Amino acid sequence: MANKLEITLTRSVIGRPQDQKDTVKALGLRKMHQTVEKNDNPAIRGMINKVAHLVTVKEI
Repeated sequence: MANKLEITLTRSVIGRPQDQKDTVKALGLRKMHQTVEKNDNPAIRGMINKVAHLVTVKEI
């Protein structure tokens, strides 16, 4: 496992279910193409899996 993950919102949350919108918000993403850096842990991995079709992830 990598220490950190770089998560970028690549697709819009418009028209998505509310739980997916909430998950993206909980990851700290507000705008398209915004990137956040998070520690790699099972909770973050689960959130990424839930919205994998909306984000791209890079291990750093």
